[in-house]
Amino acid sequence: METSIIISGFGGQGALFAGQLLAHAALGEGKEVTWIPSYGPEMRGGTAHCTVVIGDEPIGSPLVRSPDYVIAMNLPSVDKYEPLVKPGGVLIADSTILSRAFRRDDIRTLAMPAHMLAERFGDQRLVNVAMLGGLIVFCHLLWPETIESALRANLPERHQHLLEANIAALYAGAAWAAEVTLEA
Repeated sequence: METSIIISGFGGQGALFAGQLLAHAALGEGKEVTWIPSYGPEMRGGTAHCTVVIGDEPIGSPLVRSPDYVIAMNLPSVDKYEPLVKPGGVLIADSTILSRAFRRDDIRTLAMPAHMLAERFGDQRLVNVAMLGGLIVFCHLLWPETIESALRANLPERHQHLLEANIAALYAGAAWAAEVTLEA
């Protein structure tokens, strides 16, 4: 079985890094994985997204037209990917940026207070990891501990001072999703 995930936001929000963490963690759990980044020429401030496909067997194609799950870190990403999510799939958006209601009723949608969670640990740059924690728990993709291991192994040296804050944001996002799941 294959599961496809798109993580999208503005350049500099960490969408590509969140996808890398997801890919490394899936590899750590013995899964087959593809990771394809895409970003506009502006990088910071332009659009950036990545596609991650996780499978139990070799992956037939890394290209995805209708993802199972989407993390949308900005409103343009919600606008772009909400129509593309597979029926029955999940769209998680940062509630801080939502200025409209979700439009589809054939997918599960979550407005996650990602900025609030990130700011609890002192840095807005933690939004990506908080949202990743929410996704993996809500969708039962991987264990948070596996993402933590990938984070410890792959956080760039220049961001090592944020390691513990990233881990805290990961578990805060996971706890938020677990609570939402119990309420549903």
